[in-house]
Amino acid sequence: MRGSLLILVTLVSTLFAQGSGNKYAGEFLAIGVGGRPLGMGGAYVSLVSDVTAGYWNPGALARINYPQFSLMHDERFGNLVNYDYGAVAIPWGINASLGLSVIRLGVDDIPNTKNALIDLNNNGYFDNGDRLDYSKITFFNAADWAFIATYSKMHNKNLSYGVNLKIISRSIDDGSAWGIGFDVGAIYNVTPRFRVGANLQDITTTLLAWNTGRKELITPTAKLGSSYDIPFLKTSRITPSMDFDVRFENRRFASMANLGPVSFDMHAGLEYGFKDLFAIRVGYNDVKQLTFGAGIKLPKLNLDYSFAKFDGTDQLGNTHRISIMFTLDDEKFRRKGE
Repeated sequence: MRGSLLILVTLVSTLFAQGSGNKYAGEFLAIGVGGRPLGMGGAYVSLVSDVTAGYWNPGALARINYPQFSLMHDERFGNLVNYDYGAVAIPWGINASLGLSVIRLGVDDIPNTKNALIDLNNNGYFDNGDRLDYSKITFFNAADWAFIATYSKMHNKNLSYGVNLKIISRSIDDGSAWGIGFDVGAIYNVTPRFRVGANLQDITTTLLAWNTGRKELITPTAKLGSSYDIPFLKTSRITPSMDFDVRFENRRFASMANLGPVSFDMHAGLEYGFKDLFAIRVGYNDVKQLTFGAGIKLPKLNLDYSFAKFDGTDQLGNTHRISIMFTLDDEKFRRKGE
């Protein structure tokens, strides 16, 4: 019990507290979405071509030709933290797409004992002889929300670009904050098999204003990546992918490498796909986790699973993520002009 409470307090203070600086203010946005990309360690900026582009690279959303929606649920740290994602996207005209994504990271039903203390010895402290009035315990949630609206356009058959408008909400007990930010992304096919991509997140710097008067800044992050399809036998392919996150938050001790205040983190992934029917994946992410995953493609439905292990303690547990993606693969919904 004490171990669980300690983990809970640590998580709440780390993930949701208002802190004394601007580092990690938008860290919940860096977790990632989708079983396929997370199984590949998050190396997905240049590989994405579906509804999850609203998160990974808004420039790629224009590459869908049918309406799609996706859902994912993730329970972390012994089910203390719930992470949920949902998105929908539609083709718009002959060369554009629109999308909406929602992300929530939350610790729910946290006991609030501020008004439940019975000070039996009237010394103003909670001693061993004191006790709680359980009828006066209330509960609150600590939650981060992100609402992402995406517009993307195909410039030509090789180049597409897009922009995100993000509305961010954070709350813990009676404290709350709001912010607005922008992302800009692009993806380019160097050859039919070789792709490069870039996603410049919070490009104008995102301000989070708390109702307490405190202000936090989410500084820009540049996500740069490339991927390549290698034919294997006659029915399969192998796709290596690699991304780099470039941040400007002075993460000298919490990154893989840094040059002064500029930090660098790597994501690497490898996918084996058979006849566009099923795939197996392995990856390595920016928090030095080895990840694994698998996926199967059914008519109109993709099912993907990813696994990541937290090393060093058994109390944090492992992370299992399952996502679904549904495509309205019907001629009446096909992009106009295709």
